[in-house]
Formats: sequence, C-alpha cells, structure tokens
Amino acid sequence: MTDRLMLLDTASLYFRAFYGVPDKVTAPDGTSVNAARGLLDMIAKLVGTYAPTHLVACWDDDWRPAWRVDLLPSYKAHRVVEPSATGPDVEEVPDPLAAQLPVIREALEVLGIPIVGAAAHEADDVIGTLATRSDIPVDIVTGDRDLFQLVDDDRGVRVIYTARGMSNLEIVDDAAVMTKYGVHAAQYADFAALRGDPSDGLPGVAGIGEKSAASLLAAGGTLDGIRDAVAAGTLGTPSQRSKILAAADYLDVAPTVVRVARDLDLETVDDRLSPVDRDAAEALAETWNLGSSMTRALAALPH
Repeated sequence: MTDRLMLLDTASLYFRAFYGVPDKVTAPDGTSVNAARGLLDMIAKLVGTYAPTHLVACWDDDWRPAWRVDLLPSYKAHRVVEPSATGPDVEEVPDPLAAQLPVIREALEVLGIPIVGAAAHEADDVIGTLATRSDIPVDIVTGDRDLFQLVDDDRGVRVIYTARGMSNLEIVDDAAVMTKYGVHAAQYADFAALRGDPSDGLPGVAGIGEKSAASLLAAGGTLDGIRDAVAAGTLGTPSQRSKILAAADYLDVAPTVVRVARDLDLETVDDRLSPVDRDAAEALAETWNLGSSMTRALAALPH
C-alpha cells in the first residue's frame, strides 16, 4: 500500500454532519449525538474509499484569528455572536452542536486519530502546514474551497471536496480548479482575494467578478503582477484598472488574510493509522450511544 496522508478539516465536517444527519438519537443523558455519529460515518467512508495510511483531524484553535481581523475587520464578522477581548471571538454554533464537541474529540482520540490545532490559527493553517511539509501524497477533506490553493499535482496534494455531500465527493486537482474557475490552483488565493467571498466576509474588488478575475490572472499571472501592470496601464480595461486602483488598501491586506499559513511550528504527532483499542471504543460508543456509526468506523480502521 502506498503511503498517503489524509487531513480532515474537522469543523467543516462536523458542521456538515450536524445539519445533514437527523437529530433523532441522543445519548443517555439527553445530549444530541447526530454530529458525532455523522462524523464517524464520514471517517468510515473516507478511510474505506481512499485508504489513507496516515490521518490527522485538524482543529480550529482560533476560528477567527485577531491578526487576520486586524488586517480586515470584516473577516468572518457576520459569524460572531460574542466578541472577546481575551481570546477567540465566540462563533455562532448551535447549542446542540457545541455540546457534542467534547464527544467528537473523545471519539477521535479513542480511534487513535490525532487532533492538531495551533494557537491563533485556523484549521486551514494547520492543514496548509502539514500538507506543505508532508513527504507523501496528501488528501485534504473539506467543504471549503479556500483550500483549493493547496492543490499541487507535482506533490500529490489534492482536495476531496464535500460540498455536494458524502455521496457526491469530488476529487479536486489542478485541472478541476482550472475547469471550474479558469485559474490554476496556485493562483486560487489571488483569485479569491479579487473576487471576494461573502461567506468569509471578504468584499473583493467591487465590480470584479469570477470571469474578470480569471482573465486578469491569465494575463498578469499573480495579483502583484496584475497590480503592477494596472499601474503601468498595460492590463485590463480602463474600468477594471480604475476599480483595482480604487481597491488598493484592500488589496494590500487581502492576500495575507486569504493565504493559509504553511510554516507553523506544530507539534509532532504519530499520524500513522494503527490498530484501535476496540474495547475502549465500544465502551465510549455505549456511553454516548454512538451505535452503528462507531461500528462502521472500527470496521474501516486497522484491526
């Protein structure tokens, strides 16, 4: 078996599980377990389908880092329910999901799947760092298209995209990014900065949509190349040049906000899949009524 590392964008998956799995089953204490069960089912399918030899659950230690907000105050601002002066802002998370996060962490731990986060950074940054330093091919599992910027055919880094559901998983390589957006994966972060992304509070350049952003990048190569050529009057229509020049302050900071970190000082973990302590896993399943979802995860993981 060829070694392959799978990196889970854990929050992306448990949010999808929470909203996609009916909330009909609870633990004996009344705690909802639909997200925990759904995540276990996802892991079972992903491991069974793509056969990773190494697996990491990447975690949002800070879902809205202050250093990104300082650069762009609108970043994820619409998802804040309670600002904090001493730590990460409180994200809008339904109470029944928040109550399951300790259960999810316990389930990952009992299955021997390391959880890796980094202070003042998002799971995206952990994924970017682990993917960049990996010496084996990498599968990034996410519903977040921002991570398309990490796709690298030469190094075997691809995205398993969950946006259409676990029954319609998409393998995203450079050709897929080019087909969908008209840019290479290496250009995706610049493309996102130009186009904007309301889901992350990125305004983009007013009047520059996907097609305009793609055509500008095709000609200019990078955002810096576009800005240099626009300043020289050699790229884009007069209207496009005017819009890009007017957005100078935004474009000065947006790339830093959009690009994921690739050089964090992360703890070293044993991420190779190894036989699970089935007795402990089954005991946890009984405690939290994880039932057949834990059974399927155990069947997919090494015996």
